[in-house]
Amino acid sequence: MTENKTDLPRKKKGEKDRGDAPGKFRIAQIKEFYGEVKREFTKIAWPNKKNTVTSAVVVIVFVTIMALYLGSVDLVIGKLVSLVLN
Repeated sequence: MTENKTDLPRKKKGEKDRGDAPGKFRIAQIKEFYGEVKREFTKIAWPNKKNTVTSAVVVIVFVTIMALYLGSVDLVIGKLVSLVLN
C-alpha cells in the first residue's frame, strides 16, 4: 500500500516543532556524540611511523608503475588507431 501525504501526521495550528524532530539537535545530544567519538578514538590502533612510511612508499611506487603502464598502453593504442585511420 502506498502512503499519501494525507496519511502523515499534521502539525496543528500554533503547534511548535518537537525537539526530537529530524534535523533538530539538542546540546545534550551533541555533547553525548562528542564523548562517544572521543571514546572510539581511544580504541583505534594507530600505525607507527615506520609502517606509515612503508605503506606510503608502496602506494607511491604502485601508482607510478600503473601510470607508466596505462600511459604506454594509451600511446600504443593511439598510434594504432592513427595508423588505421590514415
